[in-house]
Amino acid sequence: MSSRRADFVIVGGGSAGCVLAARLSEEPGVDVILIEAGGAGDVDDIRIPAHSRNLFLSQYDYAFYSEPEPALKGRRVYQPRGRVLGGSSAINMMIYVRGSAADYDEWADLGNRGWDFASVLPYFKKAEDNERGASHFHGAGGPLGVSDSRSRNALAEAFVEAAIEAGLPANPDFNGERQEGAGFFQLTQRNGERCSAAAAYLEPVRGRANLHVLTETRALRILLKHGRASGVEVATAAGTETIGADREVILAAGAFQSPQLLMLSGIGPETELRRHGIKAEQDMAGVGANLHDHQGVLMSWETHEAIGLWNVISDTNRERFDRERRGPLTSNYVEVGAFARIAGSAEVEIELIAMPGITHIDKSRRATQPGLTIFPTLLKPRSRGRVGLRSADPLAPPRIELGFYSDGADLETMVEGVRIAAGIVSQPSLARHISAPHEAPATGDRKTLVEHIVAQTQTIYHAAGTCAMGEVVDADLRVRGIQGLRVADASVMPAPVRGNINAPVIMVAEKAADMILDRRPAVAKGSVVPA
Repeated sequence: MSSRRADFVIVGGGSAGCVLAARLSEEPGVDVILIEAGGAGDVDDIRIPAHSRNLFLSQYDYAFYSEPEPALKGRRVYQPRGRVLGGSSAINMMIYVRGSAADYDEWADLGNRGWDFASVLPYFKKAEDNERGASHFHGAGGPLGVSDSRSRNALAEAFVEAAIEAGLPANPDFNGERQEGAGFFQLTQRNGERCSAAAAYLEPVRGRANLHVLTETRALRILLKHGRASGVEVATAAGTETIGADREVILAAGAFQSPQLLMLSGIGPETELRRHGIKAEQDMAGVGANLHDHQGVLMSWETHEAIGLWNVISDTNRERFDRERRGPLTSNYVEVGAFARIAGSAEVEIELIAMPGITHIDKSRRATQPGLTIFPTLLKPRSRGRVGLRSADPLAPPRIELGFYSDGADLETMVEGVRIAAGIVSQPSLARHISAPHEAPATGDRKTLVEHIVAQTQTIYHAAGTCAMGEVVDADLRVRGIQGLRVADASVMPAPVRGNINAPVIMVAEKAADMILDRRPAVAKGSVVPA
């Protein structure tokens, strides 16, 4: 017998879950329960942007690791995931990038009606409260704060100047008419503070009587009855409990844990379920498949001057932050970037993310000298990985096989990306600051570049695709063959987007809420669609 019930039970209080909880509870007479394994996260390390470096490997991070990656000489790749209200939007670098219009048109071309760019643009705009105001491409007055950086580091500015010297156009808005070019990112911040999905969507509505947020509550499995999701079994400090769902269970646990929960509940590849002694309720090969991620290659250089962001956490900067909500503590570290094409490509293929400081593959290491790091990042990888079960224990981490460079074309594209990054660093605006390579290829020959790529590839934290539309869920995000069960998070993305995925995840959840409540789709003003 259920100890609690609601119309909708949402599993995962991250970027998508916070949106869904806020939007579904707008409906009078609808009860919503949101389940989050972590806590509330009301701490400075989350609120103050430059404290984000403290969140890796912290209590707010699941800190998953991949299986040994064959193309990376057996190295396991660290995979941070937010374990707190707001999920990964509470621990990420706050970059607001949507990707290319072509990405969403591709989703629709794969058979997912209603997911073309013209159909999803209204949901990006509905979510957005852009400090630049409303336009063809942007919204104002929505829950999610989107702001220009309040920290403009001199080394970050030098990167933009050097990228322009290298032939890229200046681009003041990566979410505008075109994506290609170099410039400062807009950020999910408001008044100089991180604007996570929890801050944007959940905090303003926590007083609603029909919304119940359960923190420190771990979902163990979805309960199924006669082919329908009837609720969720959870673990709390008080023990195990059942939460009943009268209308729907909605998974918003992310690209790793949504497929894990489906498999733990008997929905997934029968051979995988049988291996762990789980009864197959629905044999579905696509669960956990199609894992795609943006991999980046760490390249770093030391600088003559201490002009970067390697030592910004100080009492002086804290006083300025408290007084003005400006200065280095408002920095997301990766203030600037660029999007570039490679030869023969009609769309951008490489994102260059620049950080005015040195970082390492091992996130427990801290830089001891000033410098610059650039991550050339593969935006449309062809390689695919897989999420599986490590065991039938719901508290065990999922088994993650990233499959980086399993398609050789990805390695060739990344070689070009590394060359683009090296070319930018050689331009006058940046070269005058560089004193020596730190972790960068010694020469430009292909063998040296490949060796560096293998040693320095990491995730850019954009895992997606493991409950893909067209395979696991339909275009309305309903799990095939099971009634009363949907997935609405990064796992439903059938193909990669060319950019950071927090904004797309929030868009997916905004659109899902209208689908679930059968509301009329949002309509965007204007007719200009970005290339």
